[in-house]
Amino acid sequence: MTQCSCYSAIGLLPKLFTIGSFYLPTYGVLVALGFLAGLSVTSRLAKRAGLNAELVTNLAIYVALSGMLGAKLLMLVFDWRETIEHPGEIFTLRTLQAAGVFQGGLILALVTAFFYIRRHGLPLLPVCDIFAPGLALGHAIGRLGCFAAGCCWGLECGLPWAVKFHDPEAWTLTGVPLEIPLHPSQLYEFGTELILFGFLYQYLKKKPAPGRTIGWYLVVSSVARFAIEFTRFHEQALPFGLPLSITQWIALALAGLGAAILFRPSARLKPALQTSR
Repeated sequence: MTQCSCYSAIGLLPKLFTIGSFYLPTYGVLVALGFLAGLSVTSRLAKRAGLNAELVTNLAIYVALSGMLGAKLLMLVFDWRETIEHPGEIFTLRTLQAAGVFQGGLILALVTAFFYIRRHGLPLLPVCDIFAPGLALGHAIGRLGCFAAGCCWGLECGLPWAVKFHDPEAWTLTGVPLEIPLHPSQLYEFGTELILFGFLYQYLKKKPAPGRTIGWYLVVSSVARFAIEFTRFHEQALPFGLPLSITQWIALALAGLGAAILFRPSARLKPALQTSR
């Protein structure tokens, strides 16, 4: 039997630089770059769509802040035992630097966007549409940050493209197993979101009906996340022996929301758009 050779993740850099006890996490830098890249794309699309670029930029900032808060809140919910036992950890630098759970960030970001859009009289679905490509791009770059840090690691596997983590810093920061071939689940999601970004960006050029772009984003991104979760190690299953993780149930709900928007009859979309204006 031939044993496959696994690619090594030797070059990963969990800490960009360290000064004393302070360090700048590579994950945080890549997440920031992802936000800036997504904002740039969204601003360009807003101008192309004839929307108020200043209002859209402000919305992006509120969405980013609420997204970070929502991701960390859901992370604390997932780790509820540790949160209850050590409540002081909530306000530490370690929690601030933690990645959080993307679905929690997305849910709170969508809620924030909904109320902001209504308050400023922006067209709901067209605004959501122009945000979709930037969300996919920012998510993709953020997953590179996860890979650099070693978080969100995959299950052990013997596939030719499996990766091994070697850096002790990665284990210290995230607990990722060292010297064990793992699914590069972070890269699975990076590739999916990058392809989705390209598709959505080109799709918007065809001027589809309002809601279809954000609908496709929610469906494709959520279905991909649902599938990729089967290759990940650390997600917790629901109680009572249910087979899916909490993240997968959230992904199914978001995919359902996307499908409802995507396949909503156009005759019912127009009144909603006129009301939001």
